Amino acid sequence: MPDLKALLAQLQKHHGVPAKPAPRGPFEFVLWENAVYLMPDERRLEVFESLRERVGLTPKAIAEADGRVLLELARRGGMRPETRVFRWLEIARITRSQFDGDLSQILVWPWNKAKRALKQFPTLGDPGAEKVLLFCGVAADGVLPLDSNGLRVLTRFGYGREQKSYGATYKSVQEGIAAELPKPAKAQLTAHQLLREHGQTFCKRTSPLCETCPAQTLCAKRL
Repeated sequence: MPDLKALLAQLQKHHGVPAKPAPRGPFEFVLWENAVYLMPDERRLEVFESLRERVGLTPKAIAEADGRVLLELARRGGMRPETRVFRWLEIARITRSQFDGDLSQILVWPWNKAKRALKQFPTLGDPGAEKVLLFCGVAADGVLPLDSNGLRVLTRFGYGREQKSYGATYKSVQEGIAAELPKPAKAQLTAHQLLREHGQTFCKRTSPLCETCPAQTLCAKRL
């Protein structure tokens, strides 16, 4: 049987304590999710901090920014920079029109209501909305937001079943880990970050580094 606590302990022993993310509050996290397209974390941070320095990370600052500056920054974030600028402006518009310019109010709402609110924003489906809430310190019982890296790690370590549909696999893994999931939001955030990092560095989609994996003795795929 898989052991989530043991797995996370092994991952933290190897990868260390995850760094605190750069964004602060749900508005910044929504922008963070839309900062780049298929680019490494270092580029995401570069674009995000440039947006902070040259424009400002508030709905008003984004909405009133020089379009040429936004496009220049968006080009650093990969393909379709015009689409990225449109999304930034949409994020600002929705926050101003639907939340009176203050998206942080959702952090005291019921979790399901807050999640529905976040799904109004570009690119945020269920996992993305759940992740924004978790990064802001709001967790739900039995739900661990995962990206494709973390999902792959947990599937290989024996949680859930890999299925034809990504959504079905995601649901299967969530059900598999629910009973073992740590309850504090901080612990869940650490789990999310460790699983993501392990999927990026060892448990890769192709050519995983199984022989040097620090948690190989726990891996169902190798047993």
